[in-house]
Amino acid sequence: EVQLQASGGGLVQAGGSLRLSCAASGFTFDDYAIGWFRQAPGKEREGVSCITSDGSTYYADGVKGRFTISSDNAKNTVYLQMNSLKPDDTAVYYCAASRLIEAMVNLMPDYWGQGTLVTVSS
Repeated sequence: EVQLQASGGGLVQAGGSLRLSCAASGFTFDDYAIGWFRQAPGKEREGVSCITSDGSTYYADGVKGRFTISSDNAKNTVYLQMNSLKPDDTAVYYCAASRLIEAMVNLMPDYWGQGTLVTVSS
């Protein structure tokens, strides 16, 4: 059974930091790109960051320089370090896995995890 377990969300003040974790199981982790998406209330889900199987990383323009994605392949876990958080970063954050980066870009990954809520207060 494929599982993507996101954790690490919470309430933080603007300017603060959080680290999200996505623990994966049930598939060959090394063969997949892992991405983070978010969905704010009343808005569509959007891509935040992605790390491919060869370690390449991608970021949405709005988070570049503030968020860092990394992977611990020994633990089948991907992290999203979020610094200098803003109220606009408030959303439910989801991790997802995809064999093809194109599917990730099109918000059609092979697997979705459950979300973790990040709330940034002003």
